[in-house]
Amino acid sequence: MAVTTEIAPNIYRISIFAQRGNLQFNHFLVKDDEPLLFHTGLRGMHAEIREAVSKLINLSELRHISFSHFESDECGSLNEWLAAAPKADVICSQVGARVSVNDFIGRESCALTDGGTFETGKYRFRYCQTPHLPHGWHAQPSETHPFHSASRQA
Repeated sequence: MAVTTEIAPNIYRISIFAQRGNLQFNHFLVKDDEPLLFHTGLRGMHAEIREAVSKLINLSELRHISFSHFESDECGSLNEWLAAAPKADVICSQVGARVSVNDFIGRESCALTDGGTFETGKYRFRYCQTPHLPHGWHAQPSETHPFHSASRQA
């Protein structure tokens, strides 16, 4: 059963505990002008995660999907999410796009360079290359920054 927790204003952690492996998998939804799902989860968990997300937003409104690196627990149900939210873009690293993501989804992703950013409305996310960490050659931990400008008010 998915447990949804608001960990910051309009930022939700959706956790699923897999008793068989004694592991907890976390997925994050940023409910903003352009909602972001960070980590799609395993294909076998898709229905449960989808149900949790659908309680927070209309799935067709999802605009961004991203993940820390390309493995099935981070993005195994990526194609299922793209079917539910066909207007969503997939945001990943350049290496991830070239080596795995574009082939997996059958279309171009939004490949960020080191320091590249994208916005969801009130938040701006920055891609930080981390070749020194596990999965580093294609990993993309992100920093989150509240975003304010003359055209956008928080």
